[in-house]
Amino acid sequence: MRLRRLLTAVAAALVLTAAGSCTDAVGGAASVAGAEMLRIGVKPDQPGLSLRAEDGTFEGFDVDVAHYIAAELGVERADVEFVGVTSHEREQVLVSGEVDLVLATYSITQLRKTRVAFGGPYYVAHQDILVQAGDTSVADAADLEGKVLCQGAGSNSANRIIRERGIDAERVERPAYSDCIDLLAEGEVDAVSTDDLILAGYLETAPSSFNLVNAPFTNEKYGVGVAKEDVAGCEAVNRAITRMYQDGTAAWLLRKWFGDSGLDINTSVPQFEGCT
Repeated sequence: MRLRRLLTAVAAALVLTAAGSCTDAVGGAASVAGAEMLRIGVKPDQPGLSLRAEDGTFEGFDVDVAHYIAAELGVERADVEFVGVTSHEREQVLVSGEVDLVLATYSITQLRKTRVAFGGPYYVAHQDILVQAGDTSVADAADLEGKVLCQGAGSNSANRIIRERGIDAERVERPAYSDCIDLLAEGEVDAVSTDDLILAGYLETAPSSFNLVNAPFTNEKYGVGVAKEDVAGCEAVNRAITRMYQDGTAAWLLRKWFGDSGLDINTSVPQFEGCT
């Protein structure tokens, strides 16, 4: 009788262990599809997108999208843990397994797709330019010739102006875009150029200090970073994003966080990149 009870307990433990994660049918690696808990990497310093409050909680569009996706994956809100990451860190923490997903204004690029998989995009932003209030010298990217630009470490925004467009500007790099905003406020750089949603969030915090040029010139496909081998998880994320747009949640969240920004917000479901 004692042996039977022991075997029953072991079997129950194995069932619980199996229920805690889902394995990829091909590689046998743990998948976010079916997980009971999720650690999600988000930015800690981007107003409107993801900002860490003094009590350690996070809020913003990316955070709300992350909660929606987690719920669609069957993970309770209380079982989602957010981890603050910089642009430089977001890929390495995903590859190392420190986080399960990354929603951190993580633009999908061909190079990044060689290292991680991407669900989505869940939104297509556009690179724009933020300057000091009263600065009328910049009307578009071409006017950045001879200017000093700041970009966050791990970002590619300044390179899109200097290398891809051949504009002779000076690049300054700081650990995070919040540091760049501080430099712009102090007049130590002439402009900060990155995604319009990021800039709109900073503009909302100090509307009298900055001016958004409103001259978009790229498409930035915000993807949900997933471990490269987790195809099942990536496909589950795509189903969640599709549902988020179909049921009106995406449009509501975009209006909630950016409805007063003056940006032309797109509320139609983006075209997905594919998980393989």
